[in-house]
Amino acid sequence: MILQALDEYYKRKLSDPDSHTAPEGWEWKEIPFLIVIDQEGNFKAIEDTREGEGKKKRAKSFLVPMGEKKSNGIKANLLWDNVEYALGVNPRGRDDIKKRHNAFVGRICKDLKDALTSKPLNCILQFLKTDPLKRFEQKPVSLSLWSEMLESNALITFKIDGDRDIAIHSIKDQIKPQTDNLTLSTCLLTGEKKAIARLHPSIKGVRGTNTTGGSIVSFNLDSFRSFGKDQSFNAPISEEAASAYTKGLNMLLAKDSQNKTYTGDSSIVFWSRAKANENFDLEENFAWYVSDSPKDDPDRGVRAVKSLYDAMKSGHLPVFDENRFYILSLAPNAARIAIRFWRSGTVREFGTKILKHFDDIAIARGPNDPEHLNINRLLRATAFEYKMDNVPPNLSENLMTSILDGTPYPISLLHLCLRRVRAEMNVNYSRASIIKGYINRKGGNLSVALDRNNTNSGYLLGRLFAVLEKIQETANPGINSTIRDRFYGAASSSPVAVFPQLLRLKNHHLSKMSNKALKTVYEKEIGEIMDGIVNNLPSHLELEGQSHFAIGYYQQRQAFFTKKIRD
Repeated sequence: MILQALDEYYKRKLSDPDSHTAPEGWEWKEIPFLIVIDQEGNFKAIEDTREGEGKKKRAKSFLVPMGEKKSNGIKANLLWDNVEYALGVNPRGRDDIKKRHNAFVGRICKDLKDALTSKPLNCILQFLKTDPLKRFEQKPVSLSLWSEMLESNALITFKIDGDRDIAIHSIKDQIKPQTDNLTLSTCLLTGEKKAIARLHPSIKGVRGTNTTGGSIVSFNLDSFRSFGKDQSFNAPISEEAASAYTKGLNMLLAKDSQNKTYTGDSSIVFWSRAKANENFDLEENFAWYVSDSPKDDPDRGVRAVKSLYDAMKSGHLPVFDENRFYILSLAPNAARIAIRFWRSGTVREFGTKILKHFDDIAIARGPNDPEHLNINRLLRATAFEYKMDNVPPNLSENLMTSILDGTPYPISLLHLCLRRVRAEMNVNYSRASIIKGYINRKGGNLSVALDRNNTNSGYLLGRLFAVLEKIQETANPGINSTIRDRFYGAASSSPVAVFPQLLRLKNHHLSKMSNKALKTVYEKEIGEIMDGIVNNLPSHLELEGQSHFAIGYYQQRQAFFTKKIRD
């Protein structure tokens, strides 16, 4: 199902003339340097295709024949490669450098034997067969460019002096896809009997994987053999289909792709089977439900959520829609790529569940807080120093799947959130959103703002703690630390051990207040809360009680900020 959906995506993009999708047997590759040679095969110059400044330099992309999978052995690309293969230079002191360069020249002679006398190929072969390094010595080049090429073992290709495009493009029609086997079988993706791919092209762009890429379909040990079938013959997929699904996935993972996002150590890609509805495009908005908005557009995430609400209200998310939407989460796993989760459904199904998530976590907020919180911001709120690196890898995956499936959030999310609350004595907007969402998805009914009808003992005690802290702050303007800094952890877990002392301390603070009307308001607030605590103060609050305590505390504090109470 996954590979079929990726195959469909590639074909969808290939049929779109505006997408510039590479056809079968070709790929777009960033090549930083072009070797310019004249009509006689003499070296002329090195052309730098990169643009930008410093580390932001970006090489120009060229359409080139599909590269070889170089996990092991010597395999040369056709008419483009790194400087070791293409020029025979040896910046890393390899013992097999001559074999690499000979493989590069041999690939040209073998695959393009019928075009060797054409102008570009003849010029390139003349240059390559007469010691390229000597050509560079005879015509001094920029030392800085040359050193950069050697240091990075840069990719290069060739250009004939006077031509506007690279040499490959002038003989494009004579370059045909090459197969390295003639094993015929029924393709699992298309159902057609075709030549089966022994190795599938590399998948690049998954965060944490090797720069050479990885594989989803891979068999590299004898124990994986089935009926004596080696490598990918165990899962017969045609050369054409293997090229299509890997190209589709590489397009989704590309640097400039708008169809990818990250959470934890997972790379998440998403796409629809057909072009999206003009009124609402989930492909365009999905990333901002997960990741932070770009720095140059800080409101991007808020607009994405708003557009989903508007689409649902206006009926632009149809009840019946055959256009499927796909979400695939990938993570590094040695030489392979692990599939963390895979979800398929209609735009409306996903849209409804995503909106349910945002409704569940919605809670009163300050004027500077964003209206909607993305998933990564929620996860950072549970981590030490608010760093994604400190978020357990499986937590982001479990939270994402619970949102997409409409199931309760993982209990580990609540545990980590309450742990950070106690460690920092801080129930902020993100943490309160997590706790409220967890409770409501477990069957609770917490409101967005302060609920004076909520009789849960944990909630009432949290409200009481917030009122006592506010009294202390009012009686001591500019105070550096409050009862929260000393007593929050104990008050939220063992109320009976702390609240009697805090209530006595409250009387001292009230006596210092000169505003009698304000003093009366606070006393009335305390009386209302205490009336709700029917029995004695509980000796201990379990996890659920501590969660309600945090929400009661947070919402009561927010009510103070919005209520017009003046000293």
